[in-house]
Amino acid sequence: MSTAPAAPPLTSPEAPWSVAVVSEKVRGWIARLGDVWVEGQVVQFRERPGAWMQYLTLRDVDEKVSVTVSVQSAVLQASTARVEEGARVVVHAKPDFYKGNGSFSLRAAEIRPVGVGELLARIEHLRGVLAAEGLFDDARKVRLPFLPRVVGLVTGRNSDAKHDVMKNAQARWPQVRFAVREVAVQGVSAVREVRNAIAELDAMPDVEVIVVARGGGALEDLLPFSDEALVRAAAACVTPLVSAIGHEQDSPLLDLVADLRASTPTDAAKRIVPDVAEERRRLDDARRAMRRALRGRVDREQHGLDGIRSRPVLARPESMVDSRERDVRYAISHARHLLNAALLQASGEVGRLEAQVRALSPASTLERGYAVVQRADGHVVREPADAAAGTRVRLRLARGELAATVDEEPLFSNADLD
Repeated sequence: MSTAPAAPPLTSPEAPWSVAVVSEKVRGWIARLGDVWVEGQVVQFRERPGAWMQYLTLRDVDEKVSVTVSVQSAVLQASTARVEEGARVVVHAKPDFYKGNGSFSLRAAEIRPVGVGELLARIEHLRGVLAAEGLFDDARKVRLPFLPRVVGLVTGRNSDAKHDVMKNAQARWPQVRFAVREVAVQGVSAVREVRNAIAELDAMPDVEVIVVARGGGALEDLLPFSDEALVRAAAACVTPLVSAIGHEQDSPLLDLVADLRASTPTDAAKRIVPDVAEERRRLDDARRAMRRALRGRVDREQHGLDGIRSRPVLARPESMVDSRERDVRYAISHARHLLNAALLQASGEVGRLEAQVRALSPASTLERGYAVVQRADGHVVREPADAAAGTRVRLRLARGELAATVDEEPLFSNADLD
């Protein structure tokens, strides 16, 4: 398979381009891009009254990339978008490259707001993605400590949410301490600052719970708390996290990934520390319940002792020994009776077996006059053919033995008898 020859390089050490040529080429490449629709967040805008051209800085909502946008004042006034810092807009613009200082910009011909419906659709899509990954599962959530030593608080600068959390928590438990990180809770830097604050507090070993608090707001104001990067940072937090962003009707994604969702900053204060007055009441109630239980137990045991002491067996304790003595005597007598019966039965059985053995014994046969004839090798002679004439034999009798010699051939054998 043949390959096309490599294209010659555009430049070389001997034939370099000038800066002007490079700038012009870049400008041409960018010009070929044509008109584009660009979405971003307004991070800087100062309206210049009476000026023909207005300038704003547009930044990517997820990356730290920004670009300058120029727009005619008439186009800006005709736009339905709310062009202010923190607003999300969609710009129809033509990319431009200025050769003089090598800057890239956009020349806007139209500006549109990002609709609330579209924002909600994006949040809903992200909710489904994160839920599929298991970031909202109850199994990964952890319980808050009963009495944290230090509470990390991420909140707005001099905000009501900060005062609500600290005031109500210290009213419930005066010894609680806070590690406060005041950050931007809306606008272009909110996601970055909140993420950094959570990471910083999570790295502190004495911080046992982290609260992210804000006093509610419009959907656009709460968008940073549904940002994917912030939600994933909260999911990676090892320290238990409490989300107290909005009110009951608000539901940013941070609420779903947090270990505990509080409806308001005041509610968060009630969740993170116990009420010292309530705990004292509980201790008092527990002490009273323990006293009642102990007294009841003592009364029941005393009543039982009184009942036992009033029984006849305690009035004459030896009666228990007497009854046991009778039982033992009866048991001994019964055991002796059973043993005697067993011995008598066994004795009779032994006699019977002895008679059987004696009847079957060869000695009893010899007593009746029979003898056992054996050759010198010990072989028992059972028929005449077993002992020829001249064979030395031994006759075993009932009482002793005799030696003999076979003098002649047998007169007959068993075969003759047959």
